This record gives sequence, C-alpha cells and structure tokens, in this order.
Amino acid sequence: MARRRIIAGNWKMNKTPSEAVALCNELKDLVKNDDVDVVYCVPAIDIVPVAEAVKGTNVHVGAENFYIEDKGAFTGEISAPMLKEAGVEYVIIGHSERRDIFGENDILINQKVKKAFASGLTPIMCCGESLALRKAGTYKEWIARQIKWDLTDITADQVKTLVIAYEPIWAIGTGETATADQAEEVCKMIREIIADLYDQATADAVRIQYGGSMNAANAAELLSKPNIDGGLIGGASLKPDFGQIVNA
Repeated sequence: MARRRIIAGNWKMNKTPSEAVALCNELKDLVKNDDVDVVYCVPAIDIVPVAEAVKGTNVHVGAENFYIEDKGAFTGEISAPMLKEAGVEYVIIGHSERRDIFGENDILINQKVKKAFASGLTPIMCCGESLALRKAGTYKEWIARQIKWDLTDITADQVKTLVIAYEPIWAIGTGETATADQAEEVCKMIREIIADLYDQATADAVRIQYGGSMNAANAAELLSKPNIDGGLIGGASLKPDFGQIVNA
C-alpha cells in the first residue's frame, strides 16, 4: 500500500507573527507538491496569522504543543479546541524537547494523544533515544517502550491516521544525522512494533517520519527508504531549503 509522504516543519520557538507570515510567503511557491502533505508546526502566537497566510495553498497548519484539558485554570496553556478553531490540523506530541526540558512523561503524552484524537487533531507522535542509549545498545527497547506507553488504549483505526516521528535525540540540531540505514532500521522496527500491537494492516497504514537534522542534502536518500514516509524538519524548515526537502 502506498503511503502519502508527509513533510512537517517544526519551527520551535522561532519567528514573530510578522516574520512567520514573511516566511510563508517566501516558501509558498517552493513547497508546491500535490503528492506530499506539507505541514508548518508553528509557535502558538503564529498560528492565526500563518493559517491566514497559507489559505488557498497546499500547506496545512500544525501546533507544537497543547494541554489535555479543554479549558480552565491552566495559566499559559492552550487547549485542543482553541487550536482546532484557529485552523490547526496537526499537533506535535512528545517531542524530545518537551520530554527533556519540560518533564513530559509517557503517561501525559498518552493523554495528549487521546485528547488530540477526541478533538479532531492528527498527532505527530515523537519517539527517540539519547546518545547514551544509542551507545549502550538499548535504544530499541527504549523506543518500543515509548510507543507502547504512548499508544495505550488508542485504537487501530486511530493509529492508521496518526504520524509517528522517529527523532534520535543525538541528531537533533547537532548537525549529526543518522545514516539512511540507521534511520530505516528504527523506522522499520517501529512499523513491526505497530504490527505486533495491532495488525499488519495498521502497520502498513501508519506514516513514520524521520526527524534529526534532515536537510536538502540528505533528504532524498533518507526518503528513498521503504519505511521512511517523511520528515519532521527543524532548522531547515525556516529556510528556502525546506522546499527542496518537500520535493526530494
């Protein structure tokens, strides 16, 4: 079964609203590709202007985070219904920076996956290992545990529609990139985990991205691998290079 490629930009904490609109305009003609889902996951304050700026284009809007309650006394947080009404379709869940810097654990990430589905948002669910785990050779068990926890009580039909992003933490923003074979090894393993947890049809349907210093130079090789269905792009999503990745 042919899976539709998905290239998502994770802007992280970059771009003021006016800068965000300028970047959308700069990338507009560069990211045209009707065979690829293109997503800009942008800071909360940029969501409304970006949603307006990409109207009529092939670009979808994503958020970088949200909280599990619909409303209430949660100062500084944003809810899934707020994102939905603002034009958001995708949301990144469990990025390594949320796990490491903000202390998000797999129980919370699982709650966020459930809330995203309940609210009509498509999760981009992240998993990945540190350099220490990679060197110790225990990264496969670590990633398997993350996926099993994060997908607790998520149905096969839901899993078929979500996106899993494999992001080796040692290759994020470091200039280090997993080789195409290393990336494929883990993305293939993730698909096998989904087949074990659910069934082969679910595993064949789920889209798995690679996220770890994918750029214009290495995108084509990474995306040529059978189990890599796209990329979750950090720094390169803020440059014209992003268009080359979309069209790799």
